[in-house]
Amino acid sequence: MKALHFGAGNIGRGFIGLLLSRSGYDVVFSDVNETLVKALRERGSYTVTLADEGGEAVEVTGVSAIDGRDAAAVAEAVASADLVTTAVGVPILKHIAPGIADGLKLRMERGASPLHVIACENAIGASTLLKEHVYALLGADNAKRAEAAAAFPDSAVDRIVPIQHHEDPLAVTVEPFYEWVVNRSQMLPGSQEISGVHYVDDLVPYIERKLFTVNTGHCSAAYAGYNKGYETIQQSMRDEEIVKLVSGALAETGAMLVKAYGFDEGEHKVYIDTILDRFRNPYLTDEVVRVGRSPIRKLSPDDRLIRPALRALEQGGHADSLAEVMALALKFDYAEDPEAAKLQEMIASDGAAAAFSEVSGVESGHPLAVSVIEKYSRV
Repeated sequence: MKALHFGAGNIGRGFIGLLLSRSGYDVVFSDVNETLVKALRERGSYTVTLADEGGEAVEVTGVSAIDGRDAAAVAEAVASADLVTTAVGVPILKHIAPGIADGLKLRMERGASPLHVIACENAIGASTLLKEHVYALLGADNAKRAEAAAAFPDSAVDRIVPIQHHEDPLAVTVEPFYEWVVNRSQMLPGSQEISGVHYVDDLVPYIERKLFTVNTGHCSAAYAGYNKGYETIQQSMRDEEIVKLVSGALAETGAMLVKAYGFDEGEHKVYIDTILDRFRNPYLTDEVVRVGRSPIRKLSPDDRLIRPALRALEQGGHADSLAEVMALALKFDYAEDPEAAKLQEMIASDGAAAAFSEVSGVESGHPLAVSVIEKYSRV
C-alpha cells in the first residue's frame, strides 16, 4: 500500500508518517523544502525519537519524496496512492488542492479504486475545507463523479512536536502521547483502517475536546509563562501560579464540554490531568514564543479561547481564568511574531478594548470583554 502525505515537516514525519508506516504503508512525502525532499529520496528512512525516560528511537523506512512544486508528479502520486493525508497548516490547503484535483481526474480516467483524503490539521473540519477547495477546481461534472471516487473524512490530531534542534534534517523528537481520531461516517464502504487511529461516528466532540483542552491549555501556559519571563512551557509549568491558571482555564472548558457533549466528568478530569502532565514533560523543550505565536488567530471568534468562553457563559458557567488568559494574550508582544506585532500596534493605536473587540468579535460591553479588559489593566 502507498500513502501520499503532503507536508514533510516535523508533524508529517514524527506523527502521521510514522503511524502510516507502522500500518503497512510506503509513505511518499510531498513538500517544497528541497533539503527535506532530497534527504528523503536519498536515504529512504528517518528516525523518530520519543521524548521520555527511555528515549526510544524508531526507524521509519520505506519512505520517499516528491517536489510539491512538480504539478505532474503530484497529480501522478495522487492518482496512484491508496491514501492521501496532509499536515501542512490550514492556510496551505488551498495551495495543494490543484494537485489533488488533477490526481483525482487521473484516477477517474483510469478507473482507479476510491480514495480517502484526510487533512490532519489543527482545525475543525479541515478535510471538508480541503474538499471544497478541490471540488471548486474539478468542475461540476467531475465533482459529481468524484463523490463515488473519493471521500474526505474529517479528523482530529494531537501530538506535541516542539521546535527541533538536530544536525540531521530528518531526525525528529516527539512526545510519546498521540491521538488521531477520524470520522467513520464520512468514509466510503469497505475502507482500509489505519492502525493506531480511533474511528468515531461523530467527530465534533473529540475535535472540541482536544482544541479546548490541549490547545487552550498550551497557549494558557505560553502566555502566562511569557508574561513571567520564562522561555519554555516546561519552565512555566513549574510555577504553581501558572499551573493554577491553566488548571482553572481547563476546568472552565471542561465543564462546558461535559455539559455540551455528555463526556463523563470523572474521565474528562483524568484527560485534563494527562494533558497537564504532558505540558510538564521534562524531556521536551517547547518554547513559549512558539506556542504563543499568532495571538490574533488564537483570539479569533472560533478558536481555543473565545469560543469555549462564550459557550461556557451561555451555559451559565464561568470564564474567569479564560478571560485572564485572553488578557495575557493581549500582552504577548514578541516582536518577531508578525501577529503579535500587529496586535500591539492595534492596542497602541485604538486601545486594548477596541483591539480585543476587533480580533475576538466580542462587543466591548459584553461581560467577557469587560472581564478581559479589567484583567488586562491589572496584569
